[in-house]
Amino acid sequence: MNYQPNSIRSETAPRIDGAPIGLDGEPIETKSRSIWLWLGIAGLLAAIIAAAYFFASSGEAAATPAADRDDQAPTISVITPGRGTIAGEITATGTLAARRDVPVGVVGEGGRVVAVSAEQGQWVKAGQVLVSVDRSVQNQQARAQSAQIDVARSDAQLAQSNLDRALQLVDRGFISKADVDRLTATRDAARARVNVAQAQLSELQARNARLNIVSPVSGLVLERTVEPGQTVSAGSPPLFRIARGGEMELLARVGEADLASLSTGVSAAVVPAGTEKVFTGQIWQLAPTIDQQSRQGTARIALPYAAELRPGGFATATFQSGTIVAPMLPESAILSDDEGSFVYVIDKDNKAVRRSVKTGIVTASGIAISEGIDGSERIVMRAGGFLTEGETVAPQLIKN
Repeated sequence: MNYQPNSIRSETAPRIDGAPIGLDGEPIETKSRSIWLWLGIAGLLAAIIAAAYFFASSGEAAATPAADRDDQAPTISVITPGRGTIAGEITATGTLAARRDVPVGVVGEGGRVVAVSAEQGQWVKAGQVLVSVDRSVQNQQARAQSAQIDVARSDAQLAQSNLDRALQLVDRGFISKADVDRLTATRDAARARVNVAQAQLSELQARNARLNIVSPVSGLVLERTVEPGQTVSAGSPPLFRIARGGEMELLARVGEADLASLSTGVSAAVVPAGTEKVFTGQIWQLAPTIDQQSRQGTARIALPYAAELRPGGFATATFQSGTIVAPMLPESAILSDDEGSFVYVIDKDNKAVRRSVKTGIVTASGIAISEGIDGSERIVMRAGGFLTEGETVAPQLIKN
């Protein structure tokens, strides 16, 4: 088989009007132009189809609802809180103490303790002897003074007898008026010495009586610091501490703002540490001053006696501070920064919008919002810290 180049075949091929003729009888140049024409038509059709597809896709994207486009946005839980009546509560902690803590110490000259008749935790009555102090020396002094009274009375009786006899002799002229005056003065002085001796004896008896240390009030003995054989004096520390009437109180530390909303007579539920028992008390006094460091004041809550209320113990008090009508949000929905508290509100275009708010009463179920929202908004419930203002989200409403 002999291979010839196209140039040779073209020169030797049959010709029509001088142009080479192909195997199918068509001129070769005409056939080439037809091929290029069909290729151009095919390219134009491909461009038209691509353009139609592009505009169709663009129109479909424009006609797609916003909800479909939001499939790419993050899903965020939102809540519409509405408005409701909220019972305000204030919680404070503090230390239990006796409402009237009465210290009992030595009021006399003191001495050696011979007996103690009260124990810590016992109830005592007003006037009950708590401590007896040795009085052997004082008893001897009282006996001596009692004898001095007898001597003074004898002198007074003798002076009175001398005066009586003198008065009988005045009329006879045996006794002058001056002698009668002298005897009268002697009698009066003797009587005065009797009164002085009696007063001195009463003083000794009173001093001796004060050697018995008695309870000034009825109540519960909280502390005892004296034992038999101990020497006590007027300068000794208190020997007993008594809670008058057994009444207790809680010294609750309350914030400055909360303290302003409380008043005397407000009820409080008190729960001592280590127990779940609830005791009901009332505020009987509010501190007139605020601690400059902690910005807190003291609310004194009166409590009846109970064995679980131990002075020095820790307890929690809950006050009812009235009611308000306001939206209530969970703590997770409220954010804060240098500008204050705020929430994210989802607008009609599903975009996150920052809204400054003012918080109010804090309860176990949430935080009341006093300013900033009216309760009809869609509020981001959680994950607000991961949003940026203006970000589009897919809100998912949570029913409350």
